Amino acid sequence: MLKRLILAAAGLGATTLPAFAHLNPEEHGSFMAGVSHPLFGADHILAMVAVGLWASQIATTEGRRNALWAVPAAFVGTMAIGFFMAVYGIELPFVEPAILASVIGLGLLVAIAAKLPTVAAAAIVGVFALFHGHAHGGELGTAGALQFGIGFMIATALLHLAGVALGLGVSRFGPIAARIAGGMTALAGLSLAFGG
Repeated sequence: MLKRLILAAAGLGATTLPAFAHLNPEEHGSFMAGVSHPLFGADHILAMVAVGLWASQIATTEGRRNALWAVPAAFVGTMAIGFFMAVYGIELPFVEPAILASVIGLGLLVAIAAKLPTVAAAAIVGVFALFHGHAHGGELGTAGALQFGIGFMIATALLHLAGVALGLGVSRFGPIAARIAGGMTALAGLSLAFGG
């Protein structure tokens, strides 16, 4: 088992690309740019899917079905706050390191199948979401912020939904499948942090 995990991690590390989620600010400002933005970077995709995976773990292993919507909703809502903080010039320190930490941290939470109350899980993803939202808003400026923000919130919610669906789907194979996905997410985050 450990040998397979090491081989999978090595393969993932060899094929990982740097995060290119941050587009030219002149291309921002439309709804469709907002929708497409989270889909252009591995850091965003990994973090958003991990939120959905963790929510599905909490729901299936702890029997708290409200986690399926509460944890992703906390991410999207707090991400919107971070977005508008940046648009209106309120600075946050360590935005990019916090985004990479979110990929690693969320992956580890899934890998260890962290059994936290739904409120605690929502608070954790909310902290990470603040930085994700701030990164988007910091690149944009005020022109077209509302349309772009709505677009990237919808895309983020869809990525969360994909994570929830993945988590519920792999739960049929036992709890280890989601944990392996979480471990691979954390390894991919380390690869982005140290290899890109």
